[in-house]
Amino acid sequence: MNILKKYKKTIFVVFLLCAMFFAGRGVGYLTREFSLSGGNGINSVGSSHISASENWGLGGYGEETKPTGIASAEELKKYDAYFVGEGEEKIIYLTFDAGYENGNTEPILDALKKHNAPATFFVVGHYLESAPELVKRMVEEGHCVGNHTYHHLDMSQISDMESFRKEMEDVENLFRQITGKELAKYYRPPQGKYSVGNLQMAKELGYHTFFWSLAYVDWYQDKQPSKEEAMEKLTGRIHPGAIVLLHSTSKTNGEVLDELLGEWEKMGYSFRPLSELIN
Repeated sequence: MNILKKYKKTIFVVFLLCAMFFAGRGVGYLTREFSLSGGNGINSVGSSHISASENWGLGGYGEETKPTGIASAEELKKYDAYFVGEGEEKIIYLTFDAGYENGNTEPILDALKKHNAPATFFVVGHYLESAPELVKRMVEEGHCVGNHTYHHLDMSQISDMESFRKEMEDVENLFRQITGKELAKYYRPPQGKYSVGNLQMAKELGYHTFFWSLAYVDWYQDKQPSKEEAMEKLTGRIHPGAIVLLHSTSKTNGEVLDELLGEWEKMGYSFRPLSELIN
């Protein structure tokens, strides 16, 4: 009894630390699973309004059921912004974020061509500078090229139109030099970080903003998902009107896309350009 009394405080501290550890593990698990759904901000999922500054996030996946976003589709429309298509027709809108080229864009383009699947590639300045021939191929094969900003900044921290406009126009100008064509007025905020001010400025510049309703963790070069994991996530969470976000830097995406598009087709899905979603 004396020994227990002597070490009472020590036992309490050890117990408290253990409780904190397991609580942290639980939060970490929830955060990881939510990240696989393509976003952040667990507590705000399902919100009907747009926060002043936020990271795009999703929740509520089910079998071919549309997820909820941290802002509703109706609220986003006020800013010409979208994250999912309307209706229950089995349509998929394919989008790729292209920050740099590492050899995986060509097999992605090959798979898209094989399945006659249109896509939108959201590019940054570095991609345009380093891979102009691939950008030309995107255009020649009927894909859209959208704006992912020149420097891939946290745009939610930019509050003045002059700076925002420059990030957008520098991409437009370089794309025009490379292709002789005008960039599609489609915008995706880097990392899904945005603010109400960003959405309004994009709208004033004539842009439509596109988030996503399906994504998975495919951007870590040293921790690529397995083919099995990719197929499970991307077929298990598909839904009508899905705006799918994939990264063109992903080796797994390059290897699995042909099979993935085939599986989606077997499930009754077809592929449409973002222009149809807007119209």
